[in-house]
Order: sequence, then C-alpha cells, then structure tokens
Amino acid sequence: MDSLLAARLQMALSLGFHIVFAVVGMAMPVMMVVAEALWRRTKNPAYLQITKRWAKGTAILFAVGAVSGTVLSFELGLLWPGFMEYAGPIIGMPFSLEGFAFFLEAIFLGVYLYGWDRVSPRAHLFAGGVVAVSGALSGIFVVTANAWMNTPAGFEIVNGQVVNVDPIAAMLNPAAFAQVVHMLLAAYMAVGFGVAGIHARALLRDRSSPFHRAALSVALVVAVPPTLLMPFSGDLAAKMVAETQPAKFAALEGHFETEAWAPLRIGGWPDVDARETPYAIEIPGALSFLAHGDPAAVVTGLNDIPRADWPPVLWVHLSFQVMVGIGGALALLAVWASWLAWRRGLFDSRLILRALVLATPLGFVAIEAGWVVTELGRQPWIIHGVMRTADAVTPMPGLVVSLAAVVVIYSVLTVVVVALMRRLVAGERPGGH
Repeated sequence: MDSLLAARLQMALSLGFHIVFAVVGMAMPVMMVVAEALWRRTKNPAYLQITKRWAKGTAILFAVGAVSGTVLSFELGLLWPGFMEYAGPIIGMPFSLEGFAFFLEAIFLGVYLYGWDRVSPRAHLFAGGVVAVSGALSGIFVVTANAWMNTPAGFEIVNGQVVNVDPIAAMLNPAAFAQVVHMLLAAYMAVGFGVAGIHARALLRDRSSPFHRAALSVALVVAVPPTLLMPFSGDLAAKMVAETQPAKFAALEGHFETEAWAPLRIGGWPDVDARETPYAIEIPGALSFLAHGDPAAVVTGLNDIPRADWPPVLWVHLSFQVMVGIGGALALLAVWASWLAWRRGLFDSRLILRALVLATPLGFVAIEAGWVVTELGRQPWIIHGVMRTADAVTPMPGLVVSLAAVVVIYSVLTVVVVALMRRLVAGERPGGH
C-alpha cells in the first residue's frame, strides 16, 4: 500500500469515526435542554429522569469525541503537511474558533452536569443552552473549513505565492452556507431518529412507560422539523455543487454526456469504461432543473472534463444514492409519525414503533455517505482547482503502521463506548449498579 492510499484511508477512518460523536455533540444538548425545560414547566418527573440520563450519555460521547477530534487535528499536520503549509494562513481562523467553541462547550457541560444543586434553575438551563449553541458552532466552523476546500476563496496567487489573504472571505466561501445548513439539519435528524429508535424499542416491550413515551416525544420533536427541511437544503447544496464543482455533480448522477434536458438518474451502476450508467430510472429534464432551475438547461457531463480530474465515479454515485434514499425514507417516516402524533395514536401503533427501531442507524449512515460524497467527490483535489491530494501528502514512509494502530485504537474505543451506552440505556450507571 502506497503512502497516499494509507494516508487517505487513515483520514477517512478517523473522520468517519469522529463525525458520529461530533453530530451527537451538536444535537444531544438540544434534546437535554428541551427535556429540562419541559420538566421545569410541567414538573413531570419523567422529563427530569430523561434529562439526567441524556446528560450522562452526552458526557461519555463528548469525551470520546474530544479524543478523536484531537487525533484528527494531529493527522492534518502529520499526514498532510503540504496542505497545512499552504492552507493554514488562509483557513486557520475557523479551526481556531472551533477550539474556542469546544472549550466553551466543555466548561458549560461541566456546569450542567454538576450544577443541579449549585446554581439557580435559570442558570442551569442557560448552561445547557450554551452547550447546545457551542456544539453547533463547533460543527459550523469545521464545515466552513471543509467548504473552503471545495470552493477556495479569500486569497490570491501571485507568482505562485499566496497573497492578499482575507480570512473572513475564506470562511464565507461560496459553499459555506449550503454545507453548514445541510450538516446542521443532518445532525439533528440523525441523532433525533437514533434516540427515538432506542426508546421505541423499549416501548415495544412496555408501551405504558412514561419515561420512554416522554423521551420518544422529545426525540421526535428534535428529529422531525430538520428531516422535513432536508430536501430544501439538499436542493440548495446541489445547485451550489453544479455551479462550482461540475465534475463532482456529474459523478453524483453518473452523468457522462453534456446535454440539455439532462435526466435525473435514480439508481444505476456507472460504467466508467463505457461512459454510461445502465440500470437507472431516468426522469428527463429533472437533472437540468435540479442544477439550474430550468429543465432545458445544459448540464456538463464527465466526457467534457479531463479524465485526470474525475473523482471515483462509482463510489460517489452510490454514496449519493444511499444518502438521498435514506433522506427520503426518513422524511416519509417523519410525516407518518407526525400524523399519528396529531391523531394521538403514536404509542398505540406497533408498526410505527418497529419502523422507528429500524430507522435508528439510518441517519448516521446517511451522514457517513454524505461525507463520502463530499470528500471523494472533490478528488483528485484536496483544495479544489488549487492543490491535488497527491501533492499534499507527507513523504514519511511507513504510514501503514499508523493506519493499523488507528484501526486497533478505534476498534477498542467502539467496544468501550457501546458497552457504556448499553448500560446507560438499560438504566445502569457506567460505574456500576
């Protein structure tokens, strides 16, 4: 295995592992605050029990996320020194701001966990709100940096040198808004449905449990609105990609021929050698409309892009199909759950509870697929149109060893976290009975 492949695999593994904890850190505090606010308003003890249980789970996952996030920050410098040397002066600001948001989240999470009897109710609720906001800000700052890699801005290149750096313009690059909105909605959707599925499973055994009924309700309150908004943010993101990254957009759809009335392809298996996507359901003009708001608009195909600039078409297309398919399925589930809740039949339907259990991991699968689309779709560039990934990798040999070490460490961490969370969900304290 060459150094480039080993470095990319290690970064992919680290990012795929960390992102689960990152989105939990963004969404779980919101659920904690909603549950505590409901307890203070209704005095229903179930909401207090929910809040404290979720707070413990958030603390565990926050700690693991802090470790995996630290590993990622070191990997940026160790694996990709060429990227950091070039991009550090331009896009260093959001990474610094993410650090401040992280420390703010850690401080107020401590206040929230240990301040129940030490601060006023209003101050305690405020601390939870700060945790929720700072968690979201951490995600926002990191996503703006990733968006810059897709649509670099805020600098000029004169005689091969970076000059006139504007860090604010770099943060507010063309892809930033669409990516931030899409990621925030995805985080709340994935975590909301993940938690809802856990409590739906418990309700299948005991549908009279006030704890699990209340927890499921709060989880769906957090999950449903962003799920219903996801198609709109997806459309915004697709139009941005079509404008700024035509190769990625063509790969998403397995689109090879430049044409007007370009069809949207559902499914299919891109054949790069034959330059076609067989087995797909095609909707004429829909891709042109999705990209440019006009079914007669011309959409650039991969055939008009140099072959050296193509991303891995098959994997990008399949990952995109997985992401969109799960998003559509969860949107239908959100509508169904909302209708049953309005009819006051949510807890009486074993069918919806089973569907929620099956949906437990789907939001996280969609997020992982979405990041595959984002990162693989940008290849062979680490900074789109500016620096190729092969030019940014470290010359240090032996990266297979560090890759193997990361696999072992994350495997152990996964086992530990799953064991702790299973005990917590079962109502046991992580330290014992």
